[in-house]
Amino acid sequence: MDKNFINTGKIILVLGLILSLTGCTIALYSRYPRDKARIQELSDQLTDMEKLKAQETEELKQALAQLQNKLKGEIASKQVSVGMEDRGLVITFVDEVLYDSGKAVVKSSAYDVLTRVANILKDKVANKNIGVEGHTDNVPIKYSGWKSNWELSTARATSVLHYLVDNCGIAPERLQATGYGEYRPVASNLNDEGRQKNRRVEIIILPKVTKADLESLQRKKRAAEAGQEAPVSRLK
Repeated sequence: MDKNFINTGKIILVLGLILSLTGCTIALYSRYPRDKARIQELSDQLTDMEKLKAQETEELKQALAQLQNKLKGEIASKQVSVGMEDRGLVITFVDEVLYDSGKAVVKSSAYDVLTRVANILKDKVANKNIGVEGHTDNVPIKYSGWKSNWELSTARATSVLHYLVDNCGIAPERLQATGYGEYRPVASNLNDEGRQKNRRVEIIILPKVTKADLESLQRKKRAAEAGQEAPVSRLK
């Protein structure tokens, strides 16, 4: 076979490989500006979210201090507790403060404490949504007319919601009510003390930005950064 033909074939093969790799590199680098823009977009979003989170945290801390001041007696007697959690600022009422045993109608003796809480909800955190959660112990319902603890816990949460709307002027679009029955205990159901802690209603001041929101955006940013770096490194 003609050596010139063989050499020409080799040259063509090498040129083909070079063009192929060059084209691949061009294609990868053509993605780079778009990837860089996406990373910058996510970075800007993360900065804005962190600023909003810091602002909300400060607002909730101020509301917490005011609640602690307005509810001193109830906190001291362990009828009410307040505290910051990842999900927001949580105000917890022992069930006997709000209801008679097995009932879901808010007692008249609870109107004052609920009104004090509502005044803070309308003042310090007027731009925040509010969750109302009902919880029970695991003792089966008997002779009360409720099908299960789910129905009782839901009715109790809803009755507090209605009081806040109908008697305290909280905007209804800010509120949501949920009943969890016995399925989110905070203490053991094996003794009276634990069961008493589990029978509760919680009012949660909900932040617009949660820890989970921040972590989700941080993961997206890391994934975008990894996607930018990986294709180029494979050509080295």
